Amino acid sequence: MFEVVAFWRKARPKSADRRVGLIAVLLGLLAFGVQTASAAANWTLDPAASVLTYQSVKKNTIVETNKIRNITGTLSSAGDAKISFDLNSVDTGVDLRNVRMRFLFFETFKYPTAELTAKVDPAAFADLPVKRRIKATMPFRLSLHGVDKDLEASVVVTMISDTQVSVASEAPVAVHVEDFGLLPNVDKLQQAANVTNIVPTASVSFDFVFAADGSKPAAVQTVAAAADVGPVATDAARTNFSDEECLNRFAVLSRTGAIYFRPASVRLDAKSRPLLAEVEGVVGKCPTLKVEVSGYTDSDGSPEANKTLSERRAQAVANALVADGVPRSQISAAGYGEDRPVAANDTPKNKALNRRIEFSATKLAN
Repeated sequence: MFEVVAFWRKARPKSADRRVGLIAVLLGLLAFGVQTASAAANWTLDPAASVLTYQSVKKNTIVETNKIRNITGTLSSAGDAKISFDLNSVDTGVDLRNVRMRFLFFETFKYPTAELTAKVDPAAFADLPVKRRIKATMPFRLSLHGVDKDLEASVVVTMISDTQVSVASEAPVAVHVEDFGLLPNVDKLQQAANVTNIVPTASVSFDFVFAADGSKPAAVQTVAAAADVGPVATDAARTNFSDEECLNRFAVLSRTGAIYFRPASVRLDAKSRPLLAEVEGVVGKCPTLKVEVSGYTDSDGSPEANKTLSERRAQAVANALVADGVPRSQISAAGYGEDRPVAANDTPKNKALNRRIEFSATKLAN
């Protein structure tokens, strides 16, 4: 199973020339804009001709390569750049792995996109029309998982045609997940896939193609020419899921730990809303399945009290889903107290893992 890591690392003074960043796209656009400013004032990323891949390592030796498929970007004539990455379009080649990456690692129910912003100086690339290819390092700001970081990128900018520019990483670049508060989510991936030694770094490569607004798209021979590169339909665009896809989503949503209650209370915390909204969306696209909301506790307190607490918490979640439009016929609730622990009740961390809400599904009766 692919379990992974991230896209970017915090700038480190001794290795600035190797740091990755998607600011690359901005450099290319601006550079080309120096040559043809009269032809087009603004630039747009071509998602069908652009690619971002990342490699991760598990069990210390197994390397897996995956992609972010849906990327958009613009650069204004004033040099203001914005690039967005749809993290729900992560593509590992396997639906279950995709769902794990989305819900457990990126937590897309709270942080569905990553965004890059930068201010670019066109004068820095005035020689591109003559040289055709320039290497550069530029600063940018990356927003990922609720964290903003000022970073630098080492890129190669190449003029492809009079209306197209490619901006690519010079070589795969190692990045660290801890810069964006994602290290705990690697633990979730390891537990979900029952694997160990996921290296909390990734090697990122990219090749972005930008076109002058209003120009006619041209055939470009790049890495992005492969059939598995370019925009894809995400869950939001789907009408229904297969039964297997439904089960994948409920199993992974159960591991997020993103349903919150106050201590010894059955009152849902407002922080639960993003995950509940995600569950509602999945249930709506699984019309042939009935979902059980299951509550569990740690072993503190009496077994009888824990069972009652777990039942009431599960019912509170079920009621919230119904209140938001999920048919009552598709939802049931059950509490199992301290039974079926997922970890020993010997540390605060393990006890927190046992205090949980899970979602499981079975076929509706005809």
